[in-house]
Amino acid sequence: MKHSLFAAAIYLLVGPACLAAPLVQNPHAREGISLDGEWARIVDPYENGYYNHRFEPHEQGYFSNLKQQTPSELIEYNFASSPRLQVPGDWNTQEQALFFYEGTVWYQRDFSLQKRPGRKYLIHFGAVNYAAIVFVNGRLVGRHEGGFTPFQFDVSDQLVDGENFVVVKADNRRERDNVPTVNTDWWNYGGITRSVRILDVPAHHLSDYALFLGENGRVKGWAQVTGPAGELGLRIADLGVNQVVEIDHQGRGQISLDVKPNTWSPDTPVLYDIRLEYNGEIVKDRIGFRKIEVAGPEILLNGRPMFLKGISLHEEKPDGDGRAWSEAHARRLLGWVKELGANFVRLAHYPHNENMLRVADELGLLVWSEIPVYWTVDFADTRVFAKAETQLSEMISRDRNRASVVLWSIANETPAGTDRLEFLTRLADTARKLDPTRLVTAALDTQSDTGGGKLIDDPLSSVVDVIGINSYCGWYGGTPESCANMAWHSKYGKPVIMSEFGAGALRGNHGPADHRWTEEYQAAVYRYNLEMIDRITFLRGMAPWILKDFRSPRRPLPGIQDYWNRKGLLSETGEKKASWQLLRTYYEKRAGSSP
Repeated sequence: MKHSLFAAAIYLLVGPACLAAPLVQNPHAREGISLDGEWARIVDPYENGYYNHRFEPHEQGYFSNLKQQTPSELIEYNFASSPRLQVPGDWNTQEQALFFYEGTVWYQRDFSLQKRPGRKYLIHFGAVNYAAIVFVNGRLVGRHEGGFTPFQFDVSDQLVDGENFVVVKADNRRERDNVPTVNTDWWNYGGITRSVRILDVPAHHLSDYALFLGENGRVKGWAQVTGPAGELGLRIADLGVNQVVEIDHQGRGQISLDVKPNTWSPDTPVLYDIRLEYNGEIVKDRIGFRKIEVAGPEILLNGRPMFLKGISLHEEKPDGDGRAWSEAHARRLLGWVKELGANFVRLAHYPHNENMLRVADELGLLVWSEIPVYWTVDFADTRVFAKAETQLSEMISRDRNRASVVLWSIANETPAGTDRLEFLTRLADTARKLDPTRLVTAALDTQSDTGGGKLIDDPLSSVVDVIGINSYCGWYGGTPESCANMAWHSKYGKPVIMSEFGAGALRGNHGPADHRWTEEYQAAVYRYNLEMIDRITFLRGMAPWILKDFRSPRRPLPGIQDYWNRKGLLSETGEKKASWQLLRTYYEKRAGSSP
């Protein structure tokens, strides 16, 4: 009876009441301690550390971090003597035996902390793929689902002065009702893939804020605190701003500044140092101000039309495989984007780590940011919609102050249908409600054939602000030469971005231009697709697929793919293929590229 009651209790505890707390804006600017580094790990494919042989939750599972007290005591695990994994990092590329592994891995880390009176302590995760259950000192603090967005829990009551430990059950199993669902074209990297910190903030603290360019070209925004009515200090030295913001009884303060900042753009990526002070805590940020909008088929940045010269990329390390996470990774990857001559990057197919957005701010790269509503998610399932909406909300919450982000993407290559249209329309509504300062897009592959051409007629086009189209002419259909004269038409007077096109090639594999997997074939596909692109009068941008080769379980061809998607302009280690220079030359010649 006692055990069944415990089972019921733990199921309740990991339910909605223990979902992640609202995100603290700019967590890395707060006081706290890093938990990055070595964590003990236990691989647990049968979830023995969570369930007993009756498939009921253990009272003292691995989360208890038990130690043998007497030689006769039976404990069948030991974090202290277990192998280690680096955090941040995926488990797949740290141990060869875990390369294809999908399932549960337990992570454990000891740390010391001295609690201060009047403070609140939050454990903040940049991301865990895919489902995480978190325990502190053996006590459950909450769970999170979604592999690419941040989450945090209030652990003030669980922490003690001195020695503490945290245990995380990370599970990357693919399920039909997940977002993404069971089938993708990228590697399912498991683990604690981004940084972990214990945030040490005042009990009443600044929790969230937004600053942006208002309709009149002046700075507007808001701040949210967890405390009572009071005052928040706002300073922007380069704009001569030193203002007190009044906080109302709901903890909300409205910001309206009578200043006109220099606008952020790819040519002039101006960022202002921001200083916010509330209840003794100072939070610093760097924020750019710009306006993005559409007018008919035009994309306007700061009121001027522009063409988005871009490239797509996955969140993989620049020198091989494995999940990218650091500022150094971001600078290398986005440095290549700048070298290509691009002003735009599509961060596919999920929210990338925050370093990517902050470096894009500095470098002046416009960003398309996306949630993994990808291919055939279950659009009829209301629980799946709730998961997608949560990921969208967490993405927007984290990145709402990044000037580089101009497009929120709600889907990629989803099949047309009534359930899908309703699902994605609701997501678009959520995006606009949470952030009316940016545009909504989606990548579509559902164009109709017109006999020698394509018609953009997907009804989702009426929902988004900018239409993305994925087209692999010359690779998944037709010859490269057949692409040049393909005619495109649209039922919608909206701007269109060619969000994907391309072909595969193994770096160093040379041969005739009609031989698959050669650099010459890939270059031919690019050459003729660029001729096609020049003839699409309503096209306002492009993000070819893709910057560098990336891991994919869908690509096993021995000697060519070896579980790499080979559509990169660069090899997995950054070696340039022939198509790199071809696209770079095209971007150098392309007019109307910047405002």
